[in-house]
Amino acid sequence: MKKTLIALFTAPLIFSLSVFAAEKKPEVGGGRIPAHGPAPVKAAPAKAAPAPNRSFADKPGHPAAPHVEKNDKWVGHDSGPNDARYHVDKPFEHGRFTGGFGKGHVWRIEGGNRERFWFNGFYFSVFPVDYDYVADWNWATDQVVIYEDPDHVGFYLAYNVRLGTYCHVLYLGGA
Repeated sequence: MKKTLIALFTAPLIFSLSVFAAEKKPEVGGGRIPAHGPAPVKAAPAKAAPAPNRSFADKPGHPAAPHVEKNDKWVGHDSGPNDARYHVDKPFEHGRFTGGFGKGHVWRIEGGNRERFWFNGFYFSVFPVDYDYVADWNWATDQVVIYEDPDHVGFYLAYNVRLGTYCHVLYLGGA
């Protein structure tokens, strides 16, 4: 009888704690890291390229910047390899990033700004088309994960772990 009473009072408490904990997890960012980068766009979009500075807030509470949802959907990476906005004349001009890609390689930004930031001796630059999407990044402490861009030759994607947003970056060299 005593065990039954304890179970009767404990079960609702455990349930309420799990509900409370579930409510605190954001749908975007909050320390979650995508398991993989975006899939390549299978076909060039039939419509015109997206307007510059468009909002990617696909749901209430989601950021206006390109972001990754909790199901690892890369919102905003949909323009395909023929998007003229993401073209460089000399891809990988400063070599290729060799520090490691994806979930197992989290880097803390050590300084800089959108034009040039670094971590662990590696240097990057946010591509100008994406400047508006990094206005709230902290260039001294945010953590980033680098992914290869499957559609835009010469580019990498820098994912901000705190915010859940990402941008196109060029590797400037280093370590």
